[in-house]
Amino acid sequence: MSVDQIQSTGGEDEGAVAAAVARATYPVAPGYRLNVRSGPGTSYSIVRVLSEDARVAIGCQRPGERVTGPYGTSNVWDNIGGGQYVSDAYVLTGSDGYVAPRC
Repeated sequence: MSVDQIQSTGGEDEGAVAAAVARATYPVAPGYRLNVRSGPGTSYSIVRVLSEDARVAIGCQRPGERVTGPYGTSNVWDNIGGGQYVSDAYVLTGSDGYVAPRC
């Protein structure tokens, strides 16, 4: 499900719905130590490396370099913290598109 598909029924606080989406975490592909980069592409510097079996909270997403990984080929990059990006092709979000707001 994408963020665009979440609809308010009028009974809940829309801010609470957005906060719940922001708190969701997603698993990194099994067996991978994933490079976290300073921007949305492999030419950006590596700022840290996630351990195997890591989970990430995606704050926002933006287009960048097209990368092929275990979950297909994608140009979507996930912002997992200030200046920290991972390719969505290595994160199991359950969607080929955006699951968080665009950065």
